[in-house]
Amino acid sequence: MVRKLVQVLSVLCVVEYGKAARWSHSAMLSPDYRLLWSLGPSPQDITFELQVRTLGYVGFGFSKDGRMTGADVVVGWVDKGQVYFQDRHVKDSPVSSRDREPEVDPSQDYQLLLGYENHTHTVLRFRRKLDTCDHHDIPITNDTMRVVWAFHSEEPVGGSVGPNSLPQHDVEFRGTQSLYLVQRADQEAPGPEETARIWELRNPAVEPPAPAENLYWCRIFKIPVITRKHHLIRYEPLQGIKGPAGLQHVVLYECQDSPQVAQLADTPGRQCYEPNSQPLSCNTVVASWARGSEGFSFPPEAGYPLEPSTSRYYLLETHYISPTDGSLGSLDGSGLRLYYTPELRRHDAGVISIGMDPNWRHIIPPGQQRVVSSGHCVSECTKQAFPRNGINMFAVVMKTHRIGRQVALKHIRGNVEQPPIAADDNLDADYQEYRRLGIPVKILPGDHLIAECTYNSSGRTAITLGGLTSREETCLVMGLYYPKQRSLAACHSLPSLPTVLHSLGIQELSPGSNPVRIAAPPELAGMTLESRLVSYDWDNHFHNFQEATMKGSFKPLCRTAQSTILPGTDKEFHYPNITIAYVRNNADQCNNYKRYSTEGWPGGTPVMELEGNHIEGAARSKVSRSSSSPTAEESLGLSRVNSACRCYSFQTVLVLCVLLIWFNH
Repeated sequence: MVRKLVQVLSVLCVVEYGKAARWSHSAMLSPDYRLLWSLGPSPQDITFELQVRTLGYVGFGFSKDGRMTGADVVVGWVDKGQVYFQDRHVKDSPVSSRDREPEVDPSQDYQLLLGYENHTHTVLRFRRKLDTCDHHDIPITNDTMRVVWAFHSEEPVGGSVGPNSLPQHDVEFRGTQSLYLVQRADQEAPGPEETARIWELRNPAVEPPAPAENLYWCRIFKIPVITRKHHLIRYEPLQGIKGPAGLQHVVLYECQDSPQVAQLADTPGRQCYEPNSQPLSCNTVVASWARGSEGFSFPPEAGYPLEPSTSRYYLLETHYISPTDGSLGSLDGSGLRLYYTPELRRHDAGVISIGMDPNWRHIIPPGQQRVVSSGHCVSECTKQAFPRNGINMFAVVMKTHRIGRQVALKHIRGNVEQPPIAADDNLDADYQEYRRLGIPVKILPGDHLIAECTYNSSGRTAITLGGLTSREETCLVMGLYYPKQRSLAACHSLPSLPTVLHSLGIQELSPGSNPVRIAAPPELAGMTLESRLVSYDWDNHFHNFQEATMKGSFKPLCRTAQSTILPGTDKEFHYPNITIAYVRNNADQCNNYKRYSTEGWPGGTPVMELEGNHIEGAARSKVSRSSSSPTAEESLGLSRVNSACRCYSFQTVLVLCVLLIWFNH
């Protein structure tokens, strides 16, 4: 009997200890609102925890575009020891969506796991399916997710759930944040077996711009004193002396050595896009941080090489917008913390840029809901550059500017279109960081890659041209891969000049004219090319333009790290002949979970119990729960949970484990 009791207690100890794993991800949605989440426990599940500095109600959910109309939310609070938790949605109506109270869903698809409050915070833990198959709920996919959040200092009196029962939250206690919830690298610190060194790249004190104005600040850093190759294995943000207010993104580029770059390394930096300034030869994206990002950890089999013999300088670009709410913010102290090690991993990681070369030939007409641009990495370039066994792409960052809405990295092998390497149908131009692919994608020599970007120019009255500034547009995908090859750094393309002219109804230009003038057709003769771009009738001729740019010829630009063109590629190409197109299987969307990249988490990621995850800056205190029978309130979709047993289960088993050890001795 005693032996059986020992066995049972041993099993309970193992089970409960196994529950104390760490959360995979976290994000501070505000200084008072912390979000934690992990995929799992099943491949179709995701589990969240909210830690909010309030004793009132807490709201959390998802929106298609960051607005409250159509949002899918949960609302919860603790009242007199009882946890209330509701799955709700915001309907469209003439009333402002900001002031509209979310309605309780007929189907309650969020499962409350735990809830409590102490003297300062409310904590809610819950789980849902990635796709609940409820039309009131927004599916959680690989796309950029718009998270909406809110909290209030008060809660509904007596647990009331009738109409207009929620106190109206103030503007400063609500917000929205774009996040990758699925394709996100686990944030693991370097292991004890690796000797990790730290390199901090910080911005200086810079005069901030006027409220709501943009500042792009560039600073050159010289590599630390090392005598041989090291591997960069992780990076994370440095928020700055006055906190993260105003910071939008930070990008680290590798530079080619030049006197201009070396001279800037001894300065505090400069504005990135000064008029008449010569662009720096810093094009390879090594690290990319955006608001909401935790940083990035390289997979254990690869690290990015830091080699003093080849690349000594790195450019830190920081985008800052001065806050309009009176909060303090500055660049001072912001930047990136890099972890690097002399203990080399199996593979050197590399970065390749794929897409449209930033150039005026990339034309986006005004007033259009959907404009598609494609940048090609042609098979002749990958055939020359990639090793025989190919490369393994494990992370991507997709870059557009203000009007980009969708990006896909298409993959063609022979005449067969493979599943896209990555795609985002809900892009946020202000949130672009490396996203970790669930399984690295093999790209072979001779494969053809296409970065396809979709824009919405309906809010613009003039054409948008390709370029580097935020008013211009871009279409690029940066891919992290291994093993690193030395032949190809940027694999871009541009529409050929005949394609551009044909798309504008131009047959011939006048040779040697300055400014450039049109020679034919006769009705356009003498008009400047610039005038044609400005005055073109886009409303009636947009479809002709789109067909010409998609089916017309283009010129590949396959550049090495030294900005030279690969031999044999300086000629015009056409869109590849695809005989078997890729078709996403949407036959049974609710059961087709292959759409979600959970392959990297077999069985799901274990979720951390509270005992190992205390609220930062607050002492924890349990709140007793009183059980009650179902009431009429629960028929409205209200969950009232007595979670004391769940809260204390780990502590109880821990005591039993200690007694078990004592008994064995």
